[in-house]
Amino acid sequence: VVTAGGTQEPLDPVRHLTNRSSGKMGYALAEAARDRGAKVTLVTAPTALLEPVGVEVVNVHTAQEMLDVVKKAVNRTHALIMAAAVADYRPVKISENKIKKVMPTLTLELEKTPDILGTVKGDFVRVGFAAESQNLIENARRKLRQKQLDLIVANDITVTDSGFGADTDRVVIIDREGKVEKLPLLPKREVADKVLDRVVRLLTKT
Repeated sequence: VVTAGGTQEPLDPVRHLTNRSSGKMGYALAEAARDRGAKVTLVTAPTALLEPVGVEVVNVHTAQEMLDVVKKAVNRTHALIMAAAVADYRPVKISENKIKKVMPTLTLELEKTPDILGTVKGDFVRVGFAAESQNLIENARRKLRQKQLDLIVANDITVTDSGFGADTDRVVIIDREGKVEKLPLLPKREVADKVLDRVVRLLTKT
């Protein structure tokens, strides 16, 4: 099971909160796993990408929708790779009508979205992603420990040739033992293969 894209949390019938995720990394992972012979379910928030052939695609919008689908999908999975950029917060109240540009300022009350990796657990390999703007390795290690992951893939979103929207990525892979593998700048498909190499080794051990 692979997740991709940036979730969208509605404000009103025409607006939503989201992020700059293109979904390219998640789609690359789904295609790479498919090409290795895996049966792949891709749970994706909206993107501008073509749906990959030979992959079961489930489209969602919000973090809650993604959680609901992932919880069902992992019942038959060997690995969950959470490459989606899930919104951390959502509006407490969604306006039934379009919010008009009347007041000089507008205050939104937000609440945390559900923690998918923190909620979905089971006897399968769990891989998370961490998009960071500072303290890359420290923050990634904290997320790995808190969510009890097998692997985490971290990238610095302040670098212009990698991260959101780019076709290349420069990532760091950290495992449960704390070992750090720094990859050079690579096409996202090659990064996907590197991640899957690690997933395969974990599956072989179990």
